[in-house]
Amino acid sequence: MTTRTTQRDDELSLSAPRGTPLYVHLPFCEAKCHYCDFYSVPAEGQNVAGTLDAIEHEIRERAPEHPRTVFVGGGTPSLLGIDQLKRLFGTLERRSGFSSSAREVTVECNPESLNAEKVRCLADLGVTRLSIGFQSLRAETLELFGRVHSVAQSFRAYEAARSVGHLQVNLDLIYAIPGQALSDWQADLERILALGPDHLSAYNLTFEEDTLFRRWLEQGRVRALNDEAELEFFQWTRARLRRAGLPAYEVSNFASNGLFCAHNVNYWHNGEYLGVGPSAVSKIRGRRFGNLKPLGEYRRRMAEGSSAEAWHEAPGPWARLGETWWLGLRLSEGLRADEAWTRAGIPDWSDAADPALEIARRMGDGGWLECTEGTWRLTDRGWPLADAVAREFLRLKDHVPSAAPKALPRGLS
Repeated sequence: MTTRTTQRDDELSLSAPRGTPLYVHLPFCEAKCHYCDFYSVPAEGQNVAGTLDAIEHEIRERAPEHPRTVFVGGGTPSLLGIDQLKRLFGTLERRSGFSSSAREVTVECNPESLNAEKVRCLADLGVTRLSIGFQSLRAETLELFGRVHSVAQSFRAYEAARSVGHLQVNLDLIYAIPGQALSDWQADLERILALGPDHLSAYNLTFEEDTLFRRWLEQGRVRALNDEAELEFFQWTRARLRRAGLPAYEVSNFASNGLFCAHNVNYWHNGEYLGVGPSAVSKIRGRRFGNLKPLGEYRRRMAEGSSAEAWHEAPGPWARLGETWWLGLRLSEGLRADEAWTRAGIPDWSDAADPALEIARRMGDGGWLECTEGTWRLTDRGWPLADAVAREFLRLKDHVPSAAPKALPRGLS
């Protein structure tokens, strides 16, 4: 249940355990992409400097000590100037000491705002990983998406990222676009593979609520590919990237030599994390909470020294268990029932008391899941329907446990 916050809630949310992964949200972009449902706004006309001041204030108040991972996303963090980046990361280092603790520090970038000088600056500030939003290698598709960079800028940005040899590089791509031929996607992916990225995030286009693309779909201005075509894109992409040494470790993420995005793997493990910045979400001590979005109100609250928290919820144990399966099944490693129980914060696992196993076995009977030595994974048949299969476990939020006391773990009643 989502509720408004109280002073006590605010006090609890201000601290996070040492080592908690940290997300920093910078909401500014050159332009709003037509498919994007993340909270972001065009930078022109906005008080970017004042918002950055407010984010730095929140970092000083709330960032965990020695986070295991740091992810600076948006928006387009690379839009910031070098002096602004130095200020931001300087504040982050003084508050958290991330440079001595974080195994991975990622910054999201767009091609139009990334050059060799900025890459060197980010590397000097402790960044270890860049995620660059290519999205497409077709000029007409970039225009359809509302992107402001060119294909040539994408390749220059990649060259800049590789100019610092130790940085890991991810490229973001979207496929199954209205009107796209599989042969065009195949040709584009071959060009991407020739670059030799460490990691690829390749997403089947979705028409999210409250996006321009969704309105265009409803108005008939664009037409989604049919299910059969989307399946062909999905299966070909997974097979080709596996052969290229970039096997899928998650539904839409592929990595060479085990170079997974550690920050995102923590999300899929349903781990704790803390977010700062407008709209950022956190999950600490079984409680989930999020910051408000309006930038003026966010800046005002930070200037007053009050909390930016706009909402919170405390999911019950069965809801947490369902979410743990929902997230964990996205990973090729799968998950064990007892692991899911522990990640959900429920004590004393037993097969008989675990309602998720009934769903898993039913999905197994249908051929969507398989269990090997206690680990549940999606089958080849299940992977294309990963979202639908995993969502079955969200029904656990309405689970009513058996009345028999011996069937209930400690603390659940």
